[in-house]
Amino acid sequence: MDQVTHSGHQARPAFRRAVVDLGSNSVRLVIYEGELRNPMQIFNEKAVLRLAKGMTSTGRLKDDALAQAETVLHRYAAIARAMGASPVDVLATSAVRDAENGAAFVKAIMKRLPDLRVSVLSGEEEATLSAEGVLCGIPGADGLLADLGGGSLELIRLDAGKVGQAVTLPVGVIRLAERAGEDIARARTVMIEALADVPFAAEAAGKDLYLSGGAFRALARIHIAQTGYPLNIVHHYTINREEARDLAGVLSEGGRKLIERLPGVPRKRIEDLPYAAVILRRLLRATGAARVVFSANGLREGWFSRLLPPEIRAEDPLLAASRDLVRGTVRDANLPQALVAWTAPLFSGETVAQKRLREAACWLSDIGSHEHPEYRAEQAFMRVMRQAGMSLDHHARAYLALATAVRYDAPPEAGFLAPARALLDMQAAQRADTLGTALRLAYTLSAGTPHLLAGTELTLPQDRLVLSLAAANGVFAGDAVLRRLDRLALMLGRESQTVIQ
Repeated sequence: MDQVTHSGHQARPAFRRAVVDLGSNSVRLVIYEGELRNPMQIFNEKAVLRLAKGMTSTGRLKDDALAQAETVLHRYAAIARAMGASPVDVLATSAVRDAENGAAFVKAIMKRLPDLRVSVLSGEEEATLSAEGVLCGIPGADGLLADLGGGSLELIRLDAGKVGQAVTLPVGVIRLAERAGEDIARARTVMIEALADVPFAAEAAGKDLYLSGGAFRALARIHIAQTGYPLNIVHHYTINREEARDLAGVLSEGGRKLIERLPGVPRKRIEDLPYAAVILRRLLRATGAARVVFSANGLREGWFSRLLPPEIRAEDPLLAASRDLVRGTVRDANLPQALVAWTAPLFSGETVAQKRLREAACWLSDIGSHEHPEYRAEQAFMRVMRQAGMSLDHHARAYLALATAVRYDAPPEAGFLAPARALLDMQAAQRADTLGTALRLAYTLSAGTPHLLAGTELTLPQDRLVLSLAAANGVFAGDAVLRRLDRLALMLGRESQTVIQ
């Protein structure tokens, strides 16, 4: 039977789609489930084959690497069949399109593995898909996107959520190392020469530099581990220009022994890290970007987003992520919008961004309904804070997780709240506390039903917080209601009052 969405429409049956990113350094299979604005991965497997190794001198993919690739692709085709996700789209990038024997390899693979649909992407197609993938998770991205692979570096101008000029440079981490003869100083020169022909890079001055690709994500993991950052999620991880420059300096100049001792270093990325750092440092100089924003999205998410119906692609990604997270657990799908209206008087003057967060929090407010009563606050907090929704930056995660935990009456001193409080400034934390407290009061009054909530109203005349109750609607001001109303009033700096109508 088809599911019914929050809007009452019949949802399309859940589907599964499989994609393989056949890159210069690694080959990765990802299987997605459902037609969701935020792609939901249900399987992800990677094999590091380094297909581009040696191509600078020979122009060809090595026979042993091709044999390994065929073995891996055979496994991936079998996995996709077993999971009901066939056929598999294989997106071949720099190594295959540039190699003399790349076309022959593709022809042989498609003959032996008919479940695979192989597309050899041009540099422009690769750049565009990568940009669409990043915009899928960061819709308003503004600056320059750098998508780094083993064979190439794609640079794409992003203008407030729109894809602009793009170029592909033959300076992926493997190819840069080979072109430079494994010499870091020479690698800097190669990068200076490569970036000299990218005039639009300077248009990112004072804006953001978005980094995608495994080698760049490895840099983020190292910085997260070094700084003791409270959230171990690379996607949306943001550092300022000076932090990025210092990190790149350490990794490009410190040598292998120093890199091996650093916390958070992925072992399979050690030889790539100095070159990724060189690329980052030269990009910082060429762009004049003020911040660096890491993205876990790229080519595969761009591919997936093109499969979605236009109405789903047009959804607000933050609200869609919140609705998707609670699908099947919300007791009444009409309550969240009622809560949005009910809490609005408490937040007059809020910005558009703050209103979106409040609406998302209202959707998440019943997420713990099926959890054990003793652990609802903590479980709800963890589910929101660590959710897979790719459109949430770290501030949004912290805000929504804190508001949800407070809605479930989490003690202010609870240790599990510390990561959220560390990521929020005082004003944002106060807003989350206030919203969570208001939601707690709303559920106490309404038992989680819009019918009972409709018999209540909050207003803020002068220096008071007034709760009006329609007695005929089945609500009354019991001890729990009065206690929570007083707490909310205190947070707002007002006196509480109850009016029975």
